[in-house]
Amino acid sequence: MAQCKVLSSVDRMIFCQHIQKDYVFGNCSFLYGTVVRRKHKHSHRSRAHTPPIQQLSMTRYQSFGGVDRAVKTKQAMEDGRQMMTIGQLDIWTRYGPQILTKFIDKVQRVIYIVCELWRGGMCEKMNVEEHLERENKELILYQTHKDQGYQWCREFLGGSWSTIKKEDFIFTTLGGGLTNLLYTCELSDNIQTQNNEPRTVLLRVYGDIAKDLKFLVQNSVVFCLLSEKQLGPKCYGLYPNGRIEEYIPTKSLTRKDLHKPEISSMIARKLAVIHNLNMPLCKEPRFLGELTRHWLAEAKNNTRPDDTDPNIQKITSYDLDAELSWLLKKIEDLKSPVVFSHNDLQEGNLLYMKDCKDPEKQLTVIDLEYCSYNYRGFDFGNHFCEWCLDYQSEQEMPYYSYHEDSYPSKQQQFHFFRAYLDAKNEACTDEVLETLYREANTCALASHLMWLVWSIVQRDKSDIQFGYLEYAVCRLEAYFRLKMNCFRFHKIYFPVYK
Repeated sequence: MAQCKVLSSVDRMIFCQHIQKDYVFGNCSFLYGTVVRRKHKHSHRSRAHTPPIQQLSMTRYQSFGGVDRAVKTKQAMEDGRQMMTIGQLDIWTRYGPQILTKFIDKVQRVIYIVCELWRGGMCEKMNVEEHLERENKELILYQTHKDQGYQWCREFLGGSWSTIKKEDFIFTTLGGGLTNLLYTCELSDNIQTQNNEPRTVLLRVYGDIAKDLKFLVQNSVVFCLLSEKQLGPKCYGLYPNGRIEEYIPTKSLTRKDLHKPEISSMIARKLAVIHNLNMPLCKEPRFLGELTRHWLAEAKNNTRPDDTDPNIQKITSYDLDAELSWLLKKIEDLKSPVVFSHNDLQEGNLLYMKDCKDPEKQLTVIDLEYCSYNYRGFDFGNHFCEWCLDYQSEQEMPYYSYHEDSYPSKQQQFHFFRAYLDAKNEACTDEVLETLYREANTCALASHLMWLVWSIVQRDKSDIQFGYLEYAVCRLEAYFRLKMNCFRFHKIYFPVYK
C-alpha cells in the first residue's frame, strides 16, 4: 500500500511557521482532537468569530489516543494491527485499526486544506470522532449489522444457528438494493444442520426512507402473506428494522433480459397473478399521490435555493408540485382499475431460475417495499421505464446507465399485454390493448416523477453508494421527453401544461 505523500517544502514551511507543534505520522501531519474544515459561505453554522488556525492546539499522535506503538506507515499498520491499542475513541476501540487505516487516506487531504485555510483566514473546528464516523460509515454499518445479524439468526432460525459461535458465522454484503442494505448470513462448512434449518439466509436491513411505521406494518404483512402463498421468498424472522428471509441462490434479471419475448411474457403472467390478489390493505389508490407528495415535501426541506449543485438547481427550477397535480388528474381520468400492485417491477426484483422444471416457479418476484393498491397502469408504465435503466453494469459513480432507445415499442408493449390478459383469462381485443397502452404510457410519467423525488430524499438518507442526484435529473429529463412523445408519437392527448 502506497505511503501518504510528503507535504511540499513550501506548504510545510507555511504550515510549520504558524503552528508551534507538528508531528509527522506516516508522512502525514495530524491535528489533536480536531480537523479543520473551510466554512461554506452560505452555511447557517458559520460563526462570526472563529479562532485562526494558528491558535488550534497540536500534539504528537502518541499522546492523542494513548497509542503505545506509533505506526509510521500505512503498510506497517496493515501488517501490525494486532500491536495497536487505542483507548479514547469509542469508534476506534470498537472497530479496530482498520478504521484508522481508512482514515489516514483522508489525513493527507486535511493537511493541504489546512494550508489553504490559513491563507483564507477563518475556519471552524470539527471533532475527529465525527469525521471518523462519517468517513467510515460503510465499515461501521457493516460491523453493526454483522453483530445484529449474528444475534437475530441465533434467535430466529433455531437448530445449529442457536449455538453458533461468531467464528462460524459468515456474513457477506450483497449488492443490488437501492433502498435497503442486503447481506447473506451463512453457516461455515464445519457446522452440520439439525432440523432442516437453512444454511444460508438473506438479512434485509431497511433504509431510513423505509422506516415509517405505516410502511413497516404494511410491508411485513404483505411479505408474510405472499411468503405463505409461495409467491415470494420464505419469511424466517421479523425485527424492528428489517427481516430474515429465504436466500434464493440465483441472479436477478438484467435490463437486456427484459427485452426477450419469452421473459417479458413470463413477467406479464406473474404480474397478472399479483394483480389478482386480495390483500388486507386500503383499497383506495392513495399510494401514488400520498407517497410522492410526502417525498416531495421532504425533498424541499433538504434543498436550499442557494445550493450551487447544478443538479439541485435544475430540479428546483421546475414546479414539481404542479406537475404532480396535473398528472394525477390525468391518471384519474383514465379510469384505470385499482389492483394490488408491486409498484417497483424492475429487473433487480425479478429472480429467474432457468433450470427450474416448474414453469410457475421459474420467476420469483422479490422486494415488496412499495406494494399497495394502485392504478393498474402504474405497474405497466413503471416496468416499461425500467427497460431503459441498468443498475448492474456500471461499477463507478453514478452506478447506473440510462438507455432511452430501449423503451418498449408499441408492438413490444402489446406482446406484454397479451400475455397479461391471457393469464387473467380476459378478452384481448384491439380496444383493450389500446386502453392498456394508454394507461401504461401515462403512468410511466408518474413512475419518472415518483422515483426522481425518491432519489432526492435518498441522497440525504441512504448509506448505499449511488448517484442519487444524477439519477433524479435523469428521471426528470426522461419525464419531460416522454410527456412530449406521448403527444407526438403515441397519440395520447395531453393538453399543454401551464
